[in-house]
Amino acid sequence: MKLSIKNMVCPRCITAVENVLDEVQLQPESVQLGEAIILTEPSETQLAELRQKLQIQGFELLEDSKAQVIDRIKSVIINHIHHSGDNSIVFSELLASELHKDYSGLSKLFSANEGITIEQYIILQKIEKVKELLQYNQLTLSQIADTLGYSSVAHLSAQFRKITGITPTAFRTQTSPQRLPLDAVTKKV
Repeated sequence: MKLSIKNMVCPRCITAVENVLDEVQLQPESVQLGEAIILTEPSETQLAELRQKLQIQGFELLEDSKAQVIDRIKSVIINHIHHSGDNSIVFSELLASELHKDYSGLSKLFSANEGITIEQYIILQKIEKVKELLQYNQLTLSQIADTLGYSSVAHLSAQFRKITGITPTAFRTQTSPQRLPLDAVTKKV
């Protein structure tokens, strides 16, 4: 049985969900960002306990099919931007392939429910990745732009300033830079 789980954004989230499933005695066959496959049908008591324990960890069991699709879109985008090194991907093709649905329909569903477009969400996630890389201070702005598929440092800088209100250089020099949890990135661009 497949369970859809909201707010899974990193490998540590996978471990946390695996632990919760073990606690409620639901043996996971596999756990990925946004979903878990369990071997047995859970009882109502197990489902209630699972919902509660997931919520304590900051996750949510998704039972609405639209919410599941939206969460899967977010998971694919987050996974690609934050955990993949391929900067040449075309997100519309990736999402259509991963979700086995027409991109136009995915885009309309996402926009109607999230209040921003998929493209705006991708930009917001990229800006959070830029913040992370700036904070590490190991790459130049040119290397960061290349890593995330920006056409130039000027393009990255303009987009960063539009979203954050400051330049990447100013962000890098802040004593306590402001970053958002990946599952909280949803403001309008």
